Amino acid sequence: MPPQNLDAIFAALADPTRRAILTRLASGEAGVNELTEPFEMSQPAISKHLKVLERAGLVERAIDKQRRPARLKAKPMAAAVNWLEEFKEFWSSSFDQLDDLLTTLKQAELKEPGNE
Repeated sequence: MPPQNLDAIFAALADPTRRAILTRLASGEAGVNELTEPFEMSQPAISKHLKVLERAGLVERAIDKQRRPARLKAKPMAAAVNWLEEFKEFWSSSFDQLDDLLTTLKQAELKEPGNE
């Protein structure tokens, strides 16, 4: 996936309202009216959030008479997950190093006079 689309995905996911919309859409498609219900926000504000999610490729909208239901497209999120996975080894080795250091410090503390 091109880096600019990855940028759009992370930008879209950065907003808690958009994450909540994605969570709601994970249980099925919904129109703007349905998506507006849990938020203290206007329909135009929710529509703007949906447009950001659409540009990032995370949501698609169909035309069903006068209703335009939004549907989750989770596949693009895989690009973000894959990018984050690249850092898993770094995080794991950092935690392993920290664990080794803590073990060494604890052993040194136990060897000090008066701690036996």
